[in-house]
Amino acid sequence: MKYGIIGRNGRMGNEIYNLFSEKGHELVFSYDNTGEKFLEKPQVLIDFSLPEAFEKTIEYVDKFHCSLIIGTTGLSEIQLKKLHEIAQNVPVIQSYNFSLGIQVLLKLVKVANELLDDVDIEISETHHRFKKDKPSGTAKMIKKVIGKDVNISSLRLGNIPGDHTIYFGNLGEVISISHRALSRRTFAEGVLKSAEFALKTVAGFYTFQDVFEITMKR
Repeated sequence: MKYGIIGRNGRMGNEIYNLFSEKGHELVFSYDNTGEKFLEKPQVLIDFSLPEAFEKTIEYVDKFHCSLIIGTTGLSEIQLKKLHEIAQNVPVIQSYNFSLGIQVLLKLVKVANELLDDVDIEISETHHRFKKDKPSGTAKMIKKVIGKDVNISSLRLGNIPGDHTIYFGNLGEVISISHRALSRRTFAEGVLKSAEFALKTVAGFYTFQDVFEITMKR
């Protein structure tokens, strides 16, 4: 696979590069705060940068007419709408979390929420000190699955890749469902699975949940 990265020298950019290189894939394009490096047209463009780089990402997708995997958090509604527009021409896979474990957690939360009555629900999330958005995109995904207004507590500490816990409590007991990312490699593995999926699918807007569901059925 020939691929490109927006935000190559970032923490996730480095993790993605290391894993893709390990699997024999070739980085042919990159763009970050050091500038642009172009060898040839990528088949897939991967963006884990900042919302400020979004317009540049769209510009490159149009230029290369390639698939897009985007995990940038803090995107506006206008930017998300733009992703749906370009998905009419190329495969776009967008998610705030590319962990397989988080997909399992979302299913468990959905079941617990359907089975439990008269419970208080709280979400707690902890990430590294450099993460700018609060609460995390993943916490918002969890809240969407619950389908009601629940409180989210956010902590920014050290170099924690990502911890999420959902609490269901009544007057007699508390149930907690948790996920802990031990390294950023778990997210890079999800990105690789998404890139492989994008090369085999048609134009359209997909989430990592779609990738997870479809590939699990194969």
